[in-house]
Amino acid sequence: MTASPDHDAFLRDRLPRQDASVAPHVFQGRRVWLKKAGPRNPRWRYAVLGAIAGAFRLDVLRPVMNLGGQAAIAHEARRLRELAALGLRVPALLAEAPQGLLIADLGDGQPVDTLLGHVSQSAQRSAAEALSQWQRGLDAIALVHARGSYLSQAFARNLVACPDGVIGYIDFEDDPGATLDRVHCQARDWLSYLHSTALYLQHDAGALAQARARWHAALSADGEGVRNAAAQAAQRMAWLRHLPAGDTWGTDVRRLRAAARFLQGG
Repeated sequence: MTASPDHDAFLRDRLPRQDASVAPHVFQGRRVWLKKAGPRNPRWRYAVLGAIAGAFRLDVLRPVMNLGGQAAIAHEARRLRELAALGLRVPALLAEAPQGLLIADLGDGQPVDTLLGHVSQSAQRSAAEALSQWQRGLDAIALVHARGSYLSQAFARNLVACPDGVIGYIDFEDDPGATLDRVHCQARDWLSYLHSTALYLQHDAGALAQARARWHAALSADGEGVRNAAAQAAQRMAWLRHLPAGDTWGTDVRRLRAAARFLQGG
């Protein structure tokens, strides 16, 4: 979608009238998204993962504070420009203001789903299908790293399956590069992806064995520094595999447990 001067006027008109932080609109017959600066996010949301990461020196899993507001909007605009310049599939930035952004829809009028949806649904059907969908995420992250960059939150919910088969990337309101070097940002991408998907792979032994092989192959192609950072994090996460499997500790901890069990081979 090509930006036009009218995008700025559209953003100025809709910003004060939109209550939601993110909402779809139709502009000249095409779907667009308006992201509006919202209230600052409370720090307590980062407490559990932050405490675990700090106690066990897991810098690659330490949450990057996204306090919302105009800073989050500025982060998103900058990162969209950076990744687009590398030829990566991110939403086109159509208009920008301190209080909000207007961005194109990655489906360009066609329905899209997140890779999380594809992985979780395919895991209910067959191990082979789940592995195929999961591999798409590995390939998408590897592409970003091969072009010298990293994502913000490389969770499967932020990887979008576009209608032409390409995986796109969304949600850049924070920047791990503000506190971590590039190697650790890239290791964080791998671990974030595993954290968001391991639960869907853990019940099928065949899928797990093949998934681990694919995981190690992806890391092997990503450079010694990234491999070492991910391996160090895996060692420090090992104890998490012994956490209870129930919901007592919350979804994030269940996901960390599943990721730890994946990394430790059981």
